[in-house]
Amino acid sequence: MSEAPQPAVVLLPDAGPLITLAYADALDLLLKPGWPVKVVDMVLHEVTRNVTPSSQKIGQWVAERSLPVLNTRTYQHHLAMLAGGEVKPRKANLGEIAIQEAMTELALTASATTGVFLFEDHKIARASFLLPDNCRKVSTRAWLLFLESKGWIDSAAEIERRAIANGRNFSRLRFPS
Repeated sequence: MSEAPQPAVVLLPDAGPLITLAYADALDLLLKPGWPVKVVDMVLHEVTRNVTPSSQKIGQWVAERSLPVLNTRTYQHHLAMLAGGEVKPRKANLGEIAIQEAMTELALTASATTGVFLFEDHKIARASFLLPDNCRKVSTRAWLLFLESKGWIDSAAEIERRAIANGRNFSRLRFPS
């Protein structure tokens, strides 16, 4: 019996795009291209661990759509540090480290699949973030412009305006120009 072919593209959103799209009531835009969306465990923890205007929306959206949650050693280590209680666990950049781990796993196990890392953080845009050959990083704005160019949404700017109007401090990072 042969295995089912792997999807050509998998979308891996970071916390920023999830939060922005939740503020815009537009999380389903991640599903528009028909690509599988997978959520990294550490990222899901980051966006749901505290009560915020977007935390419940995101957690409910992931659960209702039965999105796969990718398990990482990064998150398991974080949980172990929390359980130990001896040392205050590091929080900074753990989502990005976990996504890096997930992309590396994708490169090692599904090299024919392209991983699209959706991000919003200025630091990621400028950082020397190691991307395997089969992975790409795309900003939230670039994602919205892509959806607009395909005719899947009327206006990328309108989604951005809606997120801002609902209280999101949206990244000023703009590219592609």
